[in-house]
Amino acid sequence: MKPLFAKGPSLGIRLLVFAVLSAVLMVVDARFETLKPMRSQMGLVLTPFYWLADVPVRAWDGATQQISSRSELMAENEKLKAEALLLQRRLQKLAALTEQNVRLRELLNSAALVDEEVLVGELIGVDPNPYTHRILIDKGEKDGVFLGQPVLDARGLMGQVVEIMPYTSRVLLLTDTTHSIPVQVNRNGLRAIAVGTGNPERLELRHVADTADIKEGDLLVSSGMGQRFPAGYPVATVKEVIHDSGQPFAIVRAVPTAALNRSRYLLLVFSDRRTPEQRANDSAEAQEAADREAEQARNGEAAPDAPAADAPAEETN
Repeated sequence: MKPLFAKGPSLGIRLLVFAVLSAVLMVVDARFETLKPMRSQMGLVLTPFYWLADVPVRAWDGATQQISSRSELMAENEKLKAEALLLQRRLQKLAALTEQNVRLRELLNSAALVDEEVLVGELIGVDPNPYTHRILIDKGEKDGVFLGQPVLDARGLMGQVVEIMPYTSRVLLLTDTTHSIPVQVNRNGLRAIAVGTGNPERLELRHVADTADIKEGDLLVSSGMGQRFPAGYPVATVKEVIHDSGQPFAIVRAVPTAALNRSRYLLLVFSDRRTPEQRANDSAEAQEAADREAEQARNGEAAPDAPAADAPAEETN
């Protein structure tokens, strides 16, 4: 007699099939580029869910602002006014220094300076994996974001874009164990490599000589040597320097200047993405063009002088 309901595979077999399928998908995703378009489309589909998940935070922020007392708002307003005055004073000095720098670069036949463009983005998600330091922002390919784009907050560099989707992007933070950045000591220009430790409050400098001139409190800025991060942005502050006479290198630990765990609004920097060869070629072409213009100007000044020299001769005749 046939049973009323046909029996399918057992739960153990189905679990084994799904486990093998999951392992195959993970290997394919890690080794090949096949699933990247699918992941990008999934990111597009999941964008509304990210937005919905962020609604409670937005609602809480709005409610908090509404509940704030008038006295707190007045005190904050006065504080902001004082800070604005200080920033205006600094801006006046920076404007003078910028103009002086432009004039010096023009004297050195350098390329014209262009201010770096920035795009304001907002953090909308954090990677739940405790062993990776990645965040999700609300800017993507449609906004002009590109792979490797530097990301910073109001205090310093935070990381770089490692994955792009149509309307969102993933950012790898400086403290991730797979991230490194070339830096230099702002006090004396000593160069080093800062690597992530997996701790959001710590970076380490690799292969710093035990006799190197570096001490606690030194500011580390991006050196621009890797052609990825623009030079001069704050990266970290040296917190501890350990010297061991038996080791050739010192142990240097630093604290990131950026608020990696607290910043919500970020800046994406659109710096010069040309390769060193392209920049050298463009500089050479600009120099040749300037030389041609100077030669033409000299020839143009000499041409009208010739008739002036012949004029007295015609009068004497």
